[in-house]
Amino acid sequence: MTSGGGDWQHDVLRELRQSMQRQSEQRQSEQRQSEQPQPEQPQQPEQQQPQQPRKQQQPQPLALPVPPPEPEPVPHPAPTPTPTPTLDPRLSLALGRPRHGDSIGRRAGRSLRKLASSAAQDVAEEARVAEQLQQPVTTGRVVAVTSIRGGVGKTSVSALLARAFMHYRHDQVLALDADAALGTLPVRLGTEEVRWSCSDVARLLTPSMTLADVTEYLVRVPGAAGGWLLPASQGRVGAPLDLRTYRKVTLALRRYFAVTVADCESLPGEVARTAMDTAHARVVVAPLTAEGVGGTRIVLEWLGRLPHPALSTTVVALTAVSPDMPLDAKAAVSHLKEAGVPVVSLPYDRHLAGGGPIRTDLLGRATRRAATRLAADVMERAVRAR
Repeated sequence: MTSGGGDWQHDVLRELRQSMQRQSEQRQSEQRQSEQPQPEQPQQPEQQQPQQPRKQQQPQPLALPVPPPEPEPVPHPAPTPTPTPTLDPRLSLALGRPRHGDSIGRRAGRSLRKLASSAAQDVAEEARVAEQLQQPVTTGRVVAVTSIRGGVGKTSVSALLARAFMHYRHDQVLALDADAALGTLPVRLGTEEVRWSCSDVARLLTPSMTLADVTEYLVRVPGAAGGWLLPASQGRVGAPLDLRTYRKVTLALRRYFAVTVADCESLPGEVARTAMDTAHARVVVAPLTAEGVGGTRIVLEWLGRLPHPALSTTVVALTAVSPDMPLDAKAAVSHLKEAGVPVVSLPYDRHLAGGGPIRTDLLGRATRRAATRLAADVMERAVRAR
């Protein structure tokens, strides 16, 4: 019994030892396996997020290349016109020796009267007229001269006015020939030739010009330090002076000249009507005839109907174109004064009637005094005008 039991125990112990041995070997095997490097697991590729569709941008317009600024054109100097004589040399010779305005007998009688009378009154009158003519101006004054028809002495009156202003004033004075129908103002002022016309100068004028620049295109009036002339034409039949040219020239040249005397065309020409409407003072030349005085009265009534007070700055020059005028001068003056304007009578003058250049030293005494008084009355009204 005992041996059988001991064998049983022995078998149990043997199984225990074998079981413990198997467990020990298993632990060692696991330990060895843990110490061996594990093979790397292949990484799974990351799943890419589906990209949102991009908003399609609007195509921007292509910027065009900016061209470099073009250089300002250099103005080419206008070709200088060929000088044109104001009077054919053969006609100048045909004029002969200019006559004095007063006859020898009248001059002799005046000399005798001077010996018997005092000259104080004449000196006082001369001083008064000179003071009126020398009045300062803030801006250039424009004096327009016109008539109801040609051949009544309009240009002669314009020349006399211009000469009076040039003689008494110490600033610049311009005589503007605004009668393109072969006007004779250059001849009456004694200039021998003309070069630039009114239309030429209108195209050349710029605001940056100085007085020296402007006078390069004008004609100097002989015997007048500050006297200048701008002719309407070059002694040839051409396009008439248009309204735009007249306005541009008169407005631009007022900056440089204290007084501008514009010898306009006869009424009812467009330039003449505009000149009478826009001038600072006006002179209407009327012949000492019944129809001349009657037509001038109609012109004065038209001036009185203008929106601005034109009649208050108007003077009438009553001219005698022959020594024996049939109309009574006093009656004609009275009829014209009824319109409310002053009237200055210019008597017949042999020197003016002969044509050609006007020489003030050859004018008759009455003519010279009347022209000076006319210029003083005109200047007085031009200064008052706004």
